[in-house]
Amino acid sequence: MAGPAMTYSVVDYADVQGLVRFGYGRMTSASYALVRVKDVAAAKGWLRAAQVTNAVEQRPPPTTALQIAFTAPGLTRLGLPTSVMEGFSREFRGGMGQERRARQLGDIGNNAPSNWLWGSKRSDDLDREQKTDREAHLLVMFFAEPNQFASFVENAKGDIWNDAFEEVICLGTSNLDGDEPFGFADGISQPEIDWDEQRQTPCKQLEYTNIVALGEFLLGYRNEYGKITDRPLLNPDATNAELLSAVDMPGKKDLGRNGTYLVMRQLEQDVRGFWKFLYEQHGGNLAEVAQLAAKIVGRTRAGDPLVPIQTEPIAGTDPRTVKQNQFTYQADPVGTHCPFGAHIRRTNPRNSDFPEPRPSALRRLIIILGFGRKGFYDDLTSSVRFHRILRRGREYGSELLPEDALQPAPPNESPRGLHFICLNANISRQFEFLQSAWIANTKFSGVTGESDPLLGNREPITGCSVTANFNIPGDGTLRQRVSGLPQFVTVRGGAYFFLPSLRALRYFAGA
Repeated sequence: MAGPAMTYSVVDYADVQGLVRFGYGRMTSASYALVRVKDVAAAKGWLRAAQVTNAVEQRPPPTTALQIAFTAPGLTRLGLPTSVMEGFSREFRGGMGQERRARQLGDIGNNAPSNWLWGSKRSDDLDREQKTDREAHLLVMFFAEPNQFASFVENAKGDIWNDAFEEVICLGTSNLDGDEPFGFADGISQPEIDWDEQRQTPCKQLEYTNIVALGEFLLGYRNEYGKITDRPLLNPDATNAELLSAVDMPGKKDLGRNGTYLVMRQLEQDVRGFWKFLYEQHGGNLAEVAQLAAKIVGRTRAGDPLVPIQTEPIAGTDPRTVKQNQFTYQADPVGTHCPFGAHIRRTNPRNSDFPEPRPSALRRLIIILGFGRKGFYDDLTSSVRFHRILRRGREYGSELLPEDALQPAPPNESPRGLHFICLNANISRQFEFLQSAWIANTKFSGVTGESDPLLGNREPITGCSVTANFNIPGDGTLRQRVSGLPQFVTVRGGAYFFLPSLRALRYFAGA
């Protein structure tokens, strides 16, 4: 963290790439071009001419959008000096494929970077030439309505695209009408960003809230600690520094403000294997299969939570999804409705700083000091407001309904999965914490011997040889244990990117 909270004016949406504010869900056609810089001068020329879509609200909304992000090797290739690169986060500079980071994220076994189709490769797995060939410099994202997509991509690339870049891979997407490939409603729960910084930080609200500080997703603003996250700053006499906005730190220009870090992972989903396994568990009983699937995910296929909806409102809940998001797990303290290990409970425990609702001032002091009798599950998971991410991914591959999964797979069946994309201002505290401490961890909220039932890699780890269980607590009865969960999701590629402001983009193009 970098010093005390600072006061800024309202966000300049014209300087923010639109993906941060919007999801472009209306633009159902999309593709992601991962490219390397072939010619620096041509690449900078293309960047200067690129019509990147900003975050200004338009009526009617645009029908196409272009967004651009960079890896650390990409910025270095464009000539950004080492002194400037050191201002970016260590995680971004090191990359997702580092051996230590791969272990932390659960990218071992089948998920290991040595098996990826693209992204940062470990130098001890592959020779340097092959490692470089798979390492992208830029992520160029194309979004459009279907009838405009092909012409939009062609026009956006323009005449010098092939001179400027060589493609590592181009990732297409599909539109499954709001569902992810396993067949469950997706994109229901997203944090509500406090764009106008109306919420006090650090937050003193004790109950769970869906409103999250702007600085958790956009650099240059207060985060949940009431601080400004570290970001790259330049001396005002640096070349082209006049393109950047000033900060209230003496003699500095802000390269990070209005930008954010983008995490991308290609997650291949074994949809056929998922439903086959569940059918085998229950002998083909469709009702029991649906129930087990809901327990694993934490929602029904329609997106309804397994715990009761609260009558009191939860601040920041989107009115369009209130019936599916107006809940916490206080009414399910031992996980009989939604198991502790369920996917949505792991990825968003919906807790607050204090395990008890509305404790008195005295009780709050006792908890802070570490005294007093505590419930068994109190404080077993960190407060969720420090670890939220903004998801912006898209699915790929064709739909496969559960009832069709038992049929033999056709020859050369195309893969299905999710191009996971999330935005966060602090990769370590947000994405990496969520992935390592909540998803990949075999010890979560009092359970052990199981990782995320959807995303877990099932690999044994030191001190825990069994990681393929899933436990469903019983309501006054013995718990049900599902053993031998296969690996349903395999990582096929990944990288950390910086999604710059439009001012910073012009700086990169002219530096």
